[in-house]
Amino acid sequence: MKRSLAILGSTGSIGTQALEVVSEHADLFEVYALTANNQVDLLINQARKYMPEVVVIANEQKYPELKEALEDLPIKVWAGSDAIAQVVQSEPIDMVLTAMVGYSGLKPTIAAIKAGKAIALANKETLVVAGELITSLATEYKVPVLPVDSEHSAIFQCLAGEWENQVEKILLTASGGPFRTKTMEELAVVTKAQALKHPNWTMGAKVTIDSASMMNKGFEMIEAKWLFGVAPEQIQVVVHPQSVIHSMVQFEDGAVMAQLGIPDMKLPISYAFSYPKRLTSKAPRLDFNQYSTLTFEEPDMTRFRNLAFAFDAIRKGGNMPCILNAANEIVVAAFLRDAIGFLQMSDVIEKTMEKVSFITAPTYEDYVATDAEARRIATAVMETTGR
Repeated sequence: MKRSLAILGSTGSIGTQALEVVSEHADLFEVYALTANNQVDLLINQARKYMPEVVVIANEQKYPELKEALEDLPIKVWAGSDAIAQVVQSEPIDMVLTAMVGYSGLKPTIAAIKAGKAIALANKETLVVAGELITSLATEYKVPVLPVDSEHSAIFQCLAGEWENQVEKILLTASGGPFRTKTMEELAVVTKAQALKHPNWTMGAKVTIDSASMMNKGFEMIEAKWLFGVAPEQIQVVVHPQSVIHSMVQFEDGAVMAQLGIPDMKLPISYAFSYPKRLTSKAPRLDFNQYSTLTFEEPDMTRFRNLAFAFDAIRKGGNMPCILNAANEIVVAAFLRDAIGFLQMSDVIEKTMEKVSFITAPTYEDYVATDAEARRIATAVMETTGR
């Protein structure tokens, strides 16, 4: 039987590539639900091609347009964030791909876990914001959480067959982004257009900016802590500009396992969809003749302070990673509309982490309140922070 999928964030980079995987393996997968935030035109096209049972647009103002465009098809059309959390609980769904951007992925992921759905996790912010809660719920409801981020998929693949062996260290690779070699003086004047030009990966705007500031790697470190049950001290970030080695695992005997491949998100997506099997792929193969040199270096946490903030947040625990994420979402949105400079993003995040109420053992309601408070404070701090 085909595996029935709900794809949350189907119009984004991960969502569109996931649908390509579905098309390539139409004998194995079918789409039950598609959701998007704003891109109604693309969602309409996807609905007509994949004929899901339900489509949901988070932006309720787009609902009339979506409803009218699909009225000739037997597709249910819903709107709003509550509808996304509702659709993932539908009985026919086997797996939910959470490819939404940011904090918005938390609520539907919790709903899907409680409904017993396997999770293909591409929304790292879910574990950044509420890692302890998510891992606890996944254990309680016996739900697998399969990583889709290329780095975490690499770690997961390195651990296959090694579950009984002690992990000494996770080596989380980072490209370094477009500004890896820039000085502080140069970083002070970089533009949005420059930040959106990633050297190796094609991603959405938000994650591309996070990569440029290395916040993305900080989030991935927090995600790895929860996915693989290791302490922050057991995670080493290694800058690897070629992005050929997607991450590594070092075991207690000193052996290091690595997963290599071309920068292509369809591999980790298909691996999560089909685990423990691997699917055939027509993607280009890694040609080692093109990579005479693979280089590695330490990240500079003085120039890229966001990575240091992420380590600080997870060491403190509680709701601090939630504060970090909320502040980051506010500043990235501001940077994308040219309202704040690149280095000022870190300034605002640091001050927000200092000002928001700290909670040692937060509940889900605490996370919701923390997110709202952190966004208010970050916005207020930003208004006093010049470019």
